[in-house]
Amino acid sequence: MKEDIRNKTERLRSYLEDHKCTDVVVIDMENECSWTDAFVIATVSSVGHLKGVVHQIWTELKELGLEVNNRHKSPGTDGWELIDCGDVIIHLMSQELREFYNLEKLWKATENMV
Repeated sequence: MKEDIRNKTERLRSYLEDHKCTDVVVIDMENECSWTDAFVIATVSSVGHLKGVVHQIWTELKELGLEVNNRHKSPGTDGWELIDCGDVIIHLMSQELREFYNLEKLWKATENMV
């Protein structure tokens, strides 16, 4: 993973942990696909928690120089919000959806976790 992307994902990891997200992981996607360099996946405790994190993360993304390609006015109520920043894609998920979709296994992330 490029050093610039690694630094940004580490700051995002810290930001999400500071905002009470759990099981925050960064997956190096650089060699897995052509459309992004990294996934940041985090578990939120409720839909309210999801909405709060999404509402506040925009300032952090701007400070990191990450341009959001898909900003929604309000996060969905299904328990999963995907924030596409091009080089970095952030998945904020409820525990239930995270276990069901298991993105880490889908992308064979055990080999690529940073």
